[in-house]
This record gives sequence, C-alpha cells and structure tokens, in this order.
Amino acid sequence: MKTNVLCEYFAKELAMEEPASRKCVERVPMELNTWKPHEKSMQMGYLTLLVAEIPLWIAKTIEESVIDFASFSHLQPKTNAELVKHLDENFARAKKALKNFSDEGLNEMFYLKNKGETLMSMTKLDIVSSSINHLAHHRGQLTVYMRLNNIPVPSIYGPSADDQGF
Repeated sequence: MKTNVLCEYFAKELAMEEPASRKCVERVPMELNTWKPHEKSMQMGYLTLLVAEIPLWIAKTIEESVIDFASFSHLQPKTNAELVKHLDENFARAKKALKNFSDEGLNEMFYLKNKGETLMSMTKLDIVSSSINHLAHHRGQLTVYMRLNNIPVPSIYGPSADDQGF
C-alpha cells in the first residue's frame, strides 16, 4: 500500500513557507537587481529569483528526477509582477507534485547534472528536504539584502522590526 505521509508533510511545509517568501519577493524592486553587498556576493535580482525558483526544483525533482544546469532555463522577468507570478506558479506546482507522489517514490534517485555529466545524486527525499532548507536560507539572505537597502522586512516566523503584523 502506497503512503504519502512524508509528501503531505513536505507540501504542508512549503505552504507554510510560501507567504513569507512571496512577501519578500514582492517587495524587491527590479531597479535593485544588480545590487550586491560585496563583490563576492550574488546580485539581489538573482537571489530573489532563487527564492522564486527553488520550489520549481522540488517539482522537477519529483516529476523528472533530474535537473541539468545546461538545459535548465531561469525566468528572465521584466517586472516584479512577473517574478511574483513565477513564484506563485512554482509553489503551486511543487505542492501539487508532492500531493500526487508517494512516500515510496521519495526513495528514488535524483540527479543533478551539467551537460549530461552527473555532479551529484541522492534520494528525492533528501533533495526535497534540502531544497526546503535551501529556500529558507536564501530567503534569510534576501532579508539581509532588503534591510541594507531600507526595504521593509516582512514577518517571516514572527513579527519583524518593520512589519509587526498588527
């Protein structure tokens, strides 16, 4: 008998991370896309795109079992509204993929490749869990970028200094 207790758990966890991720992404103006706090840091626009696209990684992990850097195409949004729409679509796709998958399927292998060469492989369970952590990490990084640019930081797991939630 197939179960989906873990898949439902991951879908629920994504649903809990979605509102805060959306609040962050929708507040970042496109004019700051090239800004970065240090020469070794990534640009704010790319970091914001990562927050919007990490749920897509989860969907692709479940649906395709492979992501190849050579063929993975990032959205190139022209407006913040396009980026927020992309985030919404990616969260919906990831949650749907998880809800339609089985816990047994999480034991299947996932492959990260570049031009067909395997760079890393691990179970889908490990990739999904890691991707949710990766999302929280990059969203946290984005809030620091926001603070440094005087963009109000939204409530994430509780009130922020800018968004008391009251």
